[in-house]
Parts: sequence; C-alpha cells; structure tokens
Amino acid sequence: MVEQNKSSAFEKLSQDEVNRLRARHEKLMRGQDGGARADFSFKDLRGLNFSGADLSEANFTGTALYGANFKGCKLDGAILFAADLRETNFTRASLRRADLRGALLRGAVLVDCDLYDADLREGVIAMRHRQAGLNYLEHEADSSNLDGALLINANLERARLSGASAVAADFTDAVMKGCRLVRANLKRANLHGANLDGADLSGADLSGADLRDAVICHAQTAETDFTGAIMEGSLSDTPVGKPLSSLPRPLEQMLREHNSYVASFGQEGRTAELDEIDLRSAKSLAGLNLAGMRARNAVFYGLDMKGVHLQGAHLEGADLRSADLSGADMRGINLTGARLHHCDLRNCNLGPLPLGEDRLLASRLQKAVLHHADLRGATLRKANLAGAVMSHAEIAGADLRGATLTETVLPNRGEMHISA
Repeated sequence: MVEQNKSSAFEKLSQDEVNRLRARHEKLMRGQDGGARADFSFKDLRGLNFSGADLSEANFTGTALYGANFKGCKLDGAILFAADLRETNFTRASLRRADLRGALLRGAVLVDCDLYDADLREGVIAMRHRQAGLNYLEHEADSSNLDGALLINANLERARLSGASAVAADFTDAVMKGCRLVRANLKRANLHGANLDGADLSGADLSGADLRDAVICHAQTAETDFTGAIMEGSLSDTPVGKPLSSLPRPLEQMLREHNSYVASFGQEGRTAELDEIDLRSAKSLAGLNLAGMRARNAVFYGLDMKGVHLQGAHLEGADLRSADLSGADMRGINLTGARLHHCDLRNCNLGPLPLGEDRLLASRLQKAVLHHADLRGATLRKANLAGAVMSHAEIAGADLRGATLTETVLPNRGEMHISA
C-alpha cells in the first residue's frame, strides 16, 4: 500500500467558484428552481470562506479544507468523510448528524458547535490502484483526528467518537450525554464541567484528564483509565456529600413535616434540614411546598421540581444542574454560589419576597452559575446577580428590572430581551 498526500494534487477551486456552487446548493435547500447539491469531494478548498452558508447534506468527502472558515455555517447531514479539517473554524456551526468519520480535526475550532448525533469515528478511504492494489487516502501521516481541538460549549449529545483520538482537546462545558467514546484516547483532555451523563467510556483513556465538575452519571466505565485524572467536584453514581440513608427520618416524612410547618405557620411539624444531602434518588419534588427549606450544598441534579415552592429557601452552593424548576416560586431564595447549568427555569419567579410593612427579601444569586440555563419568561426583578455567570443562557422575556448585575457575565447583547 502506497501512502498518498492528495491535498496538493486535488483540483483547486477559487472562492468565486465555491460561491457559485454554494448559491446553487442554498437554492436547493430553499426549494427554489435552479438548485443543485454541492459536491466538493476531493477538491482543494484550503483557507476558503463558507461562513453563514447553508450547506446541509453537501458532499465534502476527502476534501482538503485546512484553515477554512465555516463560522455559523449549517452543515446538518453533510458528508465530511476523511476530510482534512485541521485548524478549520466551525464556531457556532451546526453539524447535526454529519458524517465526520476519519476526518482530521486536529486544532479545529468547534466552540459552541452543534454536533448532535454526529459520527466522528475512525475511517479511511481506500481507492483502487493498478500497481499498488489498494491506495489509502491520507492527508498527512499523523491520523490523530481531534488532538488539540477546541470543543468548548459544543453539543456532542449522542455523537459517536469510538476509537477517536482527542489528546489535549478542550471539551469545557460540552454536552456529551449519551456520547459513545469506546476506546477513545482522551489523554490530558479538558472536560471541566462537561456533561457525560449516560456516555459509554468503555476502554477509554482518560489518564491525566481534567474532569472537575464534570457529570459522569449512568456512564459505562468498564476498563476506563482514570489514572491521574482530576476528579474534584465531579458527579458520578456514587453519592456526593451525605446519602439519604443518613437522614434522621425518611425523606418523605421530613417533607410532610415541613409542609405542615409551612401550612401552620410554624405551629406544627418542623423545617426540613437537608444540608449536603444527595437527593438524586428521591422521588419527584414537583409541586411540593418547601418554602424556607435548608438544603445548602445539597445535590438536586436532574430532579423534577416543576412548580415547587421554595420561597425564602436556603440553597447556597446547591447543585441544581439539569433540574426542571419551570414555574417554580423561588421568591427570596438564596442561591449564592449554586450551580444551575442547563437548568429549566422557564416562567419561574425569582423576584422579591414580601415580608410585610413594605419590606422585601430579594433573591440572592451572587456567583451562581446559570450557564445554558433556560430563563425565558422568568421574573428576576431586584434579584442580586452580582458575579453570576449567565453565558449562553436563554433570557428572552425575562424581567430583570432592578436586578444587581455587577460583574455578571450576561449572554450576548443581541440575545437579550429584558422587560422594561
């Protein structure tokens, strides 16, 4: 077998030629006359600009795209099999269900990229050759396909990366639920805050990886190498803090007693003290009256808490990642330093809690992390959000009147719709 480097021998297309093919493809996507599917297979398109284009289902098989710009491009279902995508810019691009098998992505920028159900497994192109028999297409001798790539905030849910090499790749805060990473090489990869819930990590090499604050619940980890990995703050199936079994009474009883305490204005029952308790194995907390509850540093990850009453509750440092708090009454709550990544807070009330005689208790969310939280239609009036992180949060229609936003990391101004 003879090694080939086809990128220099491929037909080189100019930017004008690419623009014409792109325009015809976009007509096809819009269902207009004169449209035709773009076929860029085995072409040399290095350094060219495709930004903002809709090239869904286009064919880039074996294409040389080193350093090309696909920023904000739509490539859903596109074929990029064995393409050279080194140092290519895919920032905020959509590659849902794209075929990236055997693609060379070393050093590529995939920040905020949507790779849902994309196929990034190993793959090679073999072509017939009269003298050599089979000739394998290789853009370069090193086939490490994702080493050093930037996948910060990327959506890799259900993506297939079995056998892939992603040494020192950056997956910070990436969504990797149900991702297949069997035998993947993730040495020294940065997975800080990544969500690997339900991922298959069987036989994967995570030695030296940064898994701080990562979620690896329900993951398959048979023969996974975690040697030297940093696991501080990570969430696995092992209880964090105190298990439910450490409570003085069954949780259901404590919640009933708390409800009686609230309903009787303190004359009956008692408040629930759940500081540092891992509540993940609890039944749904939806609709319960937990006003004034203390659950500092408790774990509520993924729990159904729709419509829950948490007025004046103390949840400082609590882990509420991926919890459903839609429609909840959280007036006057203390969520200082809480983790609310990907939390559903639609139409919840985080406004001030009236205490009588014109006194109001503002909700406290100082230094809380609401990364990718859904706050559409939520009330945050007068809330203290000083130092909170709301990057990539959905806040359309949110009421932020009078909120303290000192050093708050907000979404891009273009995404913000603050009620007047």
